[in-house]
Amino acid sequence: MKSVNLVAAAVCCLSMSCSFADEKTTDSEGFTPLFDGETLDGWHNPYKWGEAKVVDGEIQLTGDKKFFLVTDKEYGDFIFEGEVLLPEGRANSGFMFRAHAEPGKVFGYQTEVDGDPGRMWSGGLYDEGRRGWFISPIKGDKESEAAFRKRAGDTFKRDDWNTYRITCKGNKITIEVNGVVTTDVEDDKDASGVVGIQHHGEKGQTYRFRNLRIKELE
Repeated sequence: MKSVNLVAAAVCCLSMSCSFADEKTTDSEGFTPLFDGETLDGWHNPYKWGEAKVVDGEIQLTGDKKFFLVTDKEYGDFIFEGEVLLPEGRANSGFMFRAHAEPGKVFGYQTEVDGDPGRMWSGGLYDEGRRGWFISPIKGDKESEAAFRKRAGDTFKRDDWNTYRITCKGNKITIEVNGVVTTDVEDDKDASGVVGIQHHGEKGQTYRFRNLRIKELE
């Protein structure tokens, strides 16, 4: 009888631990953390330079040249959320998505984190290493640039944490900054790839990221 009870207890404990594991990996909204708050498991730096470390539940990037930290896993259709805080002074960053990583090179879709209060292109869609500002906005097209600033307004907070939400479903890409839709376009250049975070290369500056999570879509 005791042996039966012990087996039942073991099964119960195993079931509970699995339940706890599920809760840890997927929240009630269906999001899975990309960053556990303690380690850089699941991420790598494709470059020979740049430092990434975990400090107080954040990923902090420092370096003297531009580099990206990217996920080991690739994603296709998804909703991604993440928070970023730029350093003071000259600064620029971005979230890569459906991107491509090679030794010493990362390229593809990036949503802009713009530290220039005059330009105000945060939440724009940039094609890193390829087409540049090709759609939202189109660089040099005054009408496109003005329309983007009207959409984005002053939603980006230069000296505070900003929440980005990127939704990719098929060829449709939607980007939100602090709840405001800044980009809503269609483009079929890439269907899947890695997620990444950027240090723009300003010497001595630290870029901070937290609450990175993703929900894969069917």
